[in-house]
Order: sequence, then structure tokens, then C-alpha cells
Amino acid sequence: MFTDDPVRPENYRRFEREVPRWFGDAKLGVFVHWGPYSVPAWAEPLGELGTIEKGHWFKHNPYAEWYFNTIRIEGSPAAEHQKQVHGGAPYDDFLDQWDPADFAPDELLALVKSTGAGYFVPTTKHHDGVTLWDAPGTGGRNTVTRGPQRDLIGAFEKATRDAGLRFGVYYSGGLDWHFSQLPPITDEGAQFARPLDAAYAEYAYKHVDDLLDRYSPDILWGDIEWPDAGKPSGPFSMENLFEKFYAIRPDGVSNDRWGETHWDFRTSEYQQGTSVEGSGAWENCRGIGFSFGYNQVEDESHMLSGPDAVKSFVDIVSRGGNLLLNIGLTARGTVPDLQRRTLEHLAAWNAINGEAVFGSQPLDASTNTAADAPWVRWTRTGDVVNAFVDAVGEVRIPAPLEVSTSSAQLADGTRIGVSFDRGALVTTLPEPTVAGPTLIRFKDAR
Repeated sequence: MFTDDPVRPENYRRFEREVPRWFGDAKLGVFVHWGPYSVPAWAEPLGELGTIEKGHWFKHNPYAEWYFNTIRIEGSPAAEHQKQVHGGAPYDDFLDQWDPADFAPDELLALVKSTGAGYFVPTTKHHDGVTLWDAPGTGGRNTVTRGPQRDLIGAFEKATRDAGLRFGVYYSGGLDWHFSQLPPITDEGAQFARPLDAAYAEYAYKHVDDLLDRYSPDILWGDIEWPDAGKPSGPFSMENLFEKFYAIRPDGVSNDRWGETHWDFRTSEYQQGTSVEGSGAWENCRGIGFSFGYNQVEDESHMLSGPDAVKSFVDIVSRGGNLLLNIGLTARGTVPDLQRRTLEHLAAWNAINGEAVFGSQPLDASTNTAADAPWVRWTRTGDVVNAFVDAVGEVRIPAPLEVSTSSAQLADGTRIGVSFDRGALVTTLPEPTVAGPTLIRFKDAR
């Protein structure tokens, strides 16, 4: 819901409350997109959402998880790819071909946990309508009956709980290209058709209700919207699902993509919807590449490097947000090598510097002197002010407030000489052990 000023309807106002501290302290979550689209694993790696004109975006969609939509757009490169490589086969053939023979949920969650992430959110149903558990009413179009022949959400949930992390469920309430039989989406506005009717509202309601019963998630992560017929009070209202969710998880949180109903935190995606960042609880989600679903076309030039992932994470945290960083699993259930490399680098950097990131607070806007030359971001942990500086050698850092220069030390506790000169902190930084910003910690001298 990329709306600057949403209005919470009267029947949802009782759910307003302070966002639980655990969510703000977590700072980092890991998303997983996995579905039949992981079999063709194909999209054009054009760029990030929010940087490409929407009419062009949909026909050349870089999101591999939108493959079922893109191949139905006449003249699209994806439609041509589907004809040439897959003989124009029906999309659901990919569900039957999906064989996650190498899926090891405990190993995956060990990788997730190593990054320092506090929560994990897999897709339970994306826009193609295939459910990763035996959801009610799907007529066998799910991963238990076909393809993987396994309750993948149950496997994710158990591994997440065993790893000691919070568990969330992503559910696309706004789109279901199988149930709705609507034409492909080719643009925003009238060309963005979504199901609004009571039949779909009941169908989606029963899915989310079943997810709550089976997996007791800590996070409800909706997407796109919610069918309009399911927003007012009634037997299949989203209102009832929120009521049940908070009864099961009093400290649970919900995002803002269940339509204009209720939300605990706002979301942005890549570079779209960034106007919501900076006030209240918010989260930016993105893939390591340009796609959420695994895209075999992507190479190193399309990926966040490890150091870039670190800078993106620190920047978001310094502005008061969380990062939900996505893994697109292969059809066999493995983390692609380039994505794994980025995650392992983030894990190594957080192992050294995470104490100044996780559980931190942003500096007050009136004293925060974030800069890009050199790149500097700030956080606070108690009475310690943390500077993250992406530079080596002598640097001048705009001083955000009165700090004790004599207290300056690196992440490992090594003292570092810092002087104050004409409103700037001056120091010489060593080459970091793990590539990325160097942490300097100061006592607040005020």
C-alpha cells in the first residue's frame, strides 16, 4: 500500500497499538520467494522497481515470480521465451516439474540466522495462486498434492522456530491469476485488474485463517491489496482475521498491504514507496538482484555485492527502518551461489559490527549528519554514538553532536585517535577486516 496518508476505517481502529519492541530491534529479516516460477526462472533483469516506467515494466518484468503474468502479454520477450524454450506449455506444468530434491530447511535457516536476522518470511501463495501448503479450496493445486508433494510452509515454520527466529507468512491477497481468470496486468490503473468479489474474499479469507490455525505466525505480510468485498465487517472480513491473529500472537505485527484496513508498519520496495520511510515503523524489502523469484538470467552485475548489501542495511537502520532481504531459491531448493555470497558477507560484517546495529536507535534528525562523501551513517545504542564510515585513510566526518573524541574505538575495542576540527571529526581509518563501512564508537559527551 504505497499511499502516503492512508485512512484506517472505523472497524479496524481497535487494532491500533504500539509496535512491539522486538520488531524494531530486529532490524533485519529474510524473505523467501519460491514457487513454480522457480522452474523456468526467467525474467529480463532491467533494473529496480521504482526506476522504470510502469507500461514498460510489466511487458519486460524483471520479477521472475511474475512469469505467469508476463508470458500472457502478447509480444513480451517472456511470451516468446515460453514458446521457444518450453513449447508454449501451460504454466501449471511447472508445478508438476518442481522437484525440491535438495531442499534442506534447517541448513537454510542456519544461513539466515548467521546474518543476524530476527525473522523469516516465506511466500505461502504468490500471485500465481499456487499454495505452498494444502490450503483449503485449492482443489489440489498446491505443493502437497503436486510437484514437491510436501507442506513447504510447515517445513519452513519448524526450521525457523528451531533456529529461534520469528516466523512470518507472506500471502498475496490482492492477486490470484488462477482463481480470478482476469486478463494479464499490463499497466497501472484500468490495466491492473485484481479480484474484488465476495467469492474471492471468502477463498482468501479461508486461506489466511488456515495459516493462522496451522502456523501461528508472528508476522502477517500481505501483498498488493485485499478484495474489497472482504474489508467491511462480516463473516469473511479481514477484520476477523486481525482479531484472530492478535489473539494468537498478542505481540505479532502486520504490514500495510492488506488494503486500507489495518497495519502496524509501512513498507517500501526497492525504490518504490519510499515516501513512507522515516516516520513510525517501516520496512524496505528487496531482492539481492532485481527479482525476488530466482532468475537464472541475472549475473553478478545485477546483484547487490556483499559490501553494498551492508551499506544498504546500515543506511536503512540509521533512518529507523528494517530491511527485509530476499532469497530466491532454485527449483531444487538451494540458495544460488551469488545470493549466498552476499548473505555470507553480510553475516561476516554483522558478526563484527552488529552490536551497533541490532537494537540500535537512529540519531535525532536535528543532530544526524549522514553524508555521502565520505559515506557516513549514524546510530545510537544507549549512551554510545556509532559512526559507520565507508573510507580508508584520513577522513573528515561531519560531527553530529558533542561526542567524546578520547573515547573513540573500533568495533574490536581498539582505541583510535580522533580530533575535532572546525565542526568535523578527523581520523585515520584502517582497511576493514570485512569489506564495508568501518565502525567508530563514541561516548556521548553531552
